[in-house]
Amino acid sequence: MTEHFPSKIGLSQQFDCSYLPDRKEQLLVILDSECYTATRFEALLSLGFRRSGDQIYRPHCPLCSACQSIRVLAKQYTPSKSQKRKFNKIHSDFSVKVSFEEKDNYFPLYEKYINLRHSDGTMFPPNRLQYESFLFCRWMPISFIELWHKKTLIGVAVTDTMPNALSAIYTFFDPEFEHLSLGTIMIMAQIELANAENKDFVYLGYQIDECKKMRYKKQFSPAQQLKEDTWVNI
Repeated sequence: MTEHFPSKIGLSQQFDCSYLPDRKEQLLVILDSECYTATRFEALLSLGFRRSGDQIYRPHCPLCSACQSIRVLAKQYTPSKSQKRKFNKIHSDFSVKVSFEEKDNYFPLYEKYINLRHSDGTMFPPNRLQYESFLFCRWMPISFIELWHKKTLIGVAVTDTMPNALSAIYTFFDPEFEHLSLGTIMIMAQIELANAENKDFVYLGYQIDECKKMRYKKQFSPAQQLKEDTWVNI
């Protein structure tokens, strides 16, 4: 890996975009094995890369730049009034726990989430192989932030752990509790964990303004967005 950019990079074929149906997607894929460590990956995150399973990638679409990396400044984060209201709905019957290994009750919850909320998406129908190859990683320490209602697991945020940052990979939850805005609650839990571990950033992935279900990430502030390889405050 050079000071700024990996030396070995592949370019995928073009395929249909998962978020904007009228677009084609193409990816840069890291081929340099030395990049596949938590420390090296953190540097790549700052260049707009992400992880899916064991693979590190970044959008490189010839006719589109809709995917913009976004990160929350964890130590400066202040919840909005709306976020405070949502968090206050989580009362004494709820608790947040952190695990560093997968548990048997994760996949049934993931399966229910995909079946009931994303039956029109690329991850349907869910299966164990797809779940493992998408979320887990052999070279990255992973934290599982769990949300419990009494003795029932109702949400899991799969989160990569690096020296100075967390990276939100995917959150799934019981759709029966959707009215509690669990997606927002789980991001707030990730920011809280980052502060507890004295980390500066929580990377939320790509903000896609043209995709309704991907606009929510700008709701957490202060934050920065990567524009033309420079992080700017938003």
